[in-house]
Amino acid sequence: MDSLAMTFTSGWASGVNSYLVVLVLGIAERLGVDGLPQVLGRWEVLAVAGFLYAMEFIADKVPYLDSTWDAISTAIRPTVGAVIGVLLAGDAGSLQAAVGGVLGGTTALASHSVKSGSRLAINTSPEPFTNIVASLGEDVTVLGVAVLALHHPYVAASIAAVLLVLGLVVLFLAVKYVRRGWRRWKRKDREIPSFA
Repeated sequence: MDSLAMTFTSGWASGVNSYLVVLVLGIAERLGVDGLPQVLGRWEVLAVAGFLYAMEFIADKVPYLDSTWDAISTAIRPTVGAVIGVLLAGDAGSLQAAVGGVLGGTTALASHSVKSGSRLAINTSPEPFTNIVASLGEDVTVLGVAVLALHHPYVAASIAAVLLVLGLVVLFLAVKYVRRGWRRWKRKDREIPSFA
């Protein structure tokens, strides 16, 4: 298993749903998949990850609560991505572990930014179904990419890279569109004559 490809993939996935990534890797380690850190397969790690994933599964489907959860997770998701990167590298004192930590954390932060930015945009919709569909889509994608990474790390890393780049482009365009709308609104506000 190539640790850098696995680190990149798990970093991307951690930025979207870190607890699900810990569950997938931990269960895979318990099932005997080679190259995974034993600590992820410990029962207490799996229990905490399962509990937190259940909380996220519910919170992620409720408009505005999902954005609050994302704000809280801003520190958690990149940290989990970095820790998994270090664990996948093996020797915690090596340069490879440092690179793994930086790669996992940075990738997780980037994908977390895409997720939380898209959720803010989705929350402008008055109905809750968009949140549910987006959340389920994220869970299925993270699960699929994480499982694929166990057997085909380069393919999974390629998919994660494409999803990350597409997400960043869409987020950039959305921010640009919102800024343009904000400027138009402010300009119209100044043009309204006052009859005082």
